[in-house]
Amino acid sequence: MDIKHLTHIVALADKRNFARAAEQLNLSQPALSRSIKSLEDELGQPLFDRIGRKNELTAFGQHIVAHAQSLVD
Repeated sequence: MDIKHLTHIVALADKRNFARAAEQLNLSQPALSRSIKSLEDELGQPLFDRIGRKNELTAFGQHIVAHAQSLVD
């Protein structure tokens, strides 16, 4: 996990949409998806429940985002 991953998860948590978060980060949507998937694989748990176009944080994801936000700030 690095600062890039933390920035990506914070943006996705804020926008709750891969396309909008990717746009904010100046990334392609597939690149952001790969980054989040990589982080989920590293942590061994899903961070988001993917519901159609909307993405809701899991309980574990909320915990990670709270720490990520403080590190990114």
